[in-house]
Amino acid sequence: MLDPDTVRRILDEALRNGGDLAEIYLEDRTSLSLELEESQIEHALRGADRGAGIRVFYGDTAAYAYTDDLSSKSLLRAARSAASAAKGSHRTQVLDFTRCLSPLEFPIEKPLDSLSEREKAKLLHRIDQAARGYDPRVSQVQAGYLEYRQQVWIYNSQGLWAEDDREIVEIRIAVVAQDKGIIQTIRSGIGAQSGLEVFDRIDPLAEAQELAQSAVRMLDARPAPAGEMSVVMGNGWGGVLFHEACGHALEADFINQGSSVFAGRIGEKVASSLITLIDDSTLPARRGSFRFDDDGTPSQPTILIDQGVLKGYMWDLAEARKAKARSTGNGRRESFRYLPLPRMTNTIIAPGDSYLEEIIGSVKRGLYVKRLGGGQADVAKGDFVFSVTEGYLIEDGKITAPIRGANLMGNGPAILSEIDMVGNDFEMDKGFGRCGKGQRVPVGVGQPTLRIPKIIVGGTE
Repeated sequence: MLDPDTVRRILDEALRNGGDLAEIYLEDRTSLSLELEESQIEHALRGADRGAGIRVFYGDTAAYAYTDDLSSKSLLRAARSAASAAKGSHRTQVLDFTRCLSPLEFPIEKPLDSLSEREKAKLLHRIDQAARGYDPRVSQVQAGYLEYRQQVWIYNSQGLWAEDDREIVEIRIAVVAQDKGIIQTIRSGIGAQSGLEVFDRIDPLAEAQELAQSAVRMLDARPAPAGEMSVVMGNGWGGVLFHEACGHALEADFINQGSSVFAGRIGEKVASSLITLIDDSTLPARRGSFRFDDDGTPSQPTILIDQGVLKGYMWDLAEARKAKARSTGNGRRESFRYLPLPRMTNTIIAPGDSYLEEIIGSVKRGLYVKRLGGGQADVAKGDFVFSVTEGYLIEDGKITAPIRGANLMGNGPAILSEIDMVGNDFEMDKGFGRCGKGQRVPVGVGQPTLRIPKIIVGGTE
């Protein structure tokens, strides 16, 4: 987007008052969004956004300015604004740029423009018809299509030059079933960092029918039992529980603040020996993957917990500087308007040795959780509450009646320590995860089926 000489001038200006590191983040994003409600396309929006963020470090703090005007005049003004917070005693020189190359490839088999906007809208209509056609009790369907291409360029005064090109596509579906005054809603989605070939791997129409089936089945659900019981967490999207209840507490800003339950515990046993937790931004086609993070650090897998022992945290550049640590490539930002923060990418629990039938068969009375809804977690204590949108009783080692109105309540680290069976059926989510932490970024989660021997279930019975 900018030639190296212009970048050098901007970074020189950013360092004019003695900052020790300056950075410019350039972004060019295009997007298409379609929304269907009541069997009609209600919203259609094509967008384009471009701009730059300039950051100056001085010691353990940083100043930031951004602009959506990429003229030299505007960029130099932003650089001066960021520089104004620095009061250093020496002038740092900008080193010659060396472009970093990534070995990672995220191939696009079917480009996003291989279908027209009209054809993409027709796909949403077919999703609507597939869900409604499953059962007359399906009363409402919402479907959304989103695609975007985000190109980024990152330069800093230490000679870094990194580029990335990220293409995300997704379809989100919500199906509402209604009968005799009972309303049940099931939500899911499909997506990837890829082209439209993702819809060849996971059929959106079949997904819509599966959601309709679940919503209709839940109309006959029993009130959820309450109390302490065994819970079996389904594979794939079930990993969102540990993303919220444990993952955020392993992000470096909470560690440096001392506000995380995991702070200062490297080398300690914090989970069952069956648990290995990894954050990996190198996985092909996953939403949380990239070649370089938004600080320009190459992506990498990071082992957080290895067979129950805490091994590491997720670091971005700013928090790593404060702790004299090394970035793990977890610096992420929603756009050029934001500073990067340490964030999860694709967070997974590694598979174990148990078979699904063995896990279910081991439970005398409990709950099988197929889909989780919303929830919240306390980073400092690890306590969490999550709603169950699709769950089933386990009775005498068999999955039986659907239940509704269940919530899971517990402590994330305690649950990690108590897990006593880990399945061999590892699966990633279907590619629609998005995490909010003041900024929203795409993420992935994955896990095998897990057995938690006891957890408090909040129910209505």
